Amino acid sequence: MPDLVSRPEHVTPEWLTDVLREGGALGVGARVLAFDATAIGTGQVGANVRFALTFDGAPGPSSVVCKFASADPQSAATGVATLTYETEVAFYRELASTVDVSRPHCYFADLEHGTANVVVVLEDLAPAVQGDQIEGCTLEQAELVMEEAAKLHAPRWGDPVLLEMPWLVRTRSAGIVMTMFWDGFVDRYRDMLAPETIEEGTRLIGAIGALQSLEPLVPTAIHGDFRLDNMLFDASGHTRPVTVVDWQTVEVGSGPRDVAYFIGNAFADVDERRAHQEGLVRRYHEHLLDRGVTGYTFDDCWLEYRRHGYASLIMAIAASMLVGRTERGDRMFMAMADRSALLARDVDAFAALTSI
Repeated sequence: MPDLVSRPEHVTPEWLTDVLREGGALGVGARVLAFDATAIGTGQVGANVRFALTFDGAPGPSSVVCKFASADPQSAATGVATLTYETEVAFYRELASTVDVSRPHCYFADLEHGTANVVVVLEDLAPAVQGDQIEGCTLEQAELVMEEAAKLHAPRWGDPVLLEMPWLVRTRSAGIVMTMFWDGFVDRYRDMLAPETIEEGTRLIGAIGALQSLEPLVPTAIHGDFRLDNMLFDASGHTRPVTVVDWQTVEVGSGPRDVAYFIGNAFADVDERRAHQEGLVRRYHEHLLDRGVTGYTFDDCWLEYRRHGYASLIMAIAASMLVGRTERGDRMFMAMADRSALLARDVDAFAALTSI
């Protein structure tokens, strides 16, 4: 195994050679001779660096992307406390090969448990372009994402083995988030939030018990942070038009939660979301059935979609209060919160929750 190198400035050609050999991407006689490093992305708890590689001997991949912990101490501490780094390493080591969702090939993943010393070395998917949470997506992109959601959820649908993987079974935190952070969130962002968001969040406080007891109708492996910023789109005719990244929040849960999370904040135009959301959920459900899921009706799927209508609002509250603040981060979290609150109101998520 290559050594753990947890900061970009400590990466060497020799280490990258070892990593690519370990990952099967480089022959024994070849080596990385040099590289150019460029920071990419806007991660909140991670730092991504592209290494463009020069080889001596038979070449390997022209570039790789290495993921490290954030250089911001607060964000890195959040990543450690929430097991964010542990989860992504475990996903690539234990779960990725058992699901069909499009994700980057992982050459190497390692960490020092209980610390922010972590590295994940991934296939570079350029020229694919990262989705923009603030700008929103097109209907065509959303349709692609519904298929990827089913490709993630269907292979492990109702699989009891998932419950034997401790890193996948997370403590329910939605009610805790609302109790701990709601008042501070509103105090900090009141001038940036839509009035409807504050009204829905206040309403959600009355459903904390239901949030804490909410169980999936059928458990499966879900992404947990299934949003545009965590997707790369390639319109160049590549066989992978969308690839899902940032597997730091994977857990056992309800498949439609990922769907509600995505649709709840993916459209900048709320009227476009309203016009197409049921069709998108139906598309997801049809892909589940096509991939072998049985005994799960569209009514079941729609009910779970409604119950998780607050999903990206809850994440926006927690993440914005836990990670280091940036201008773009604030705009992104406000977009998530406002759009999700409107979705929750439109589908009456509160009633779906409290009727359990």
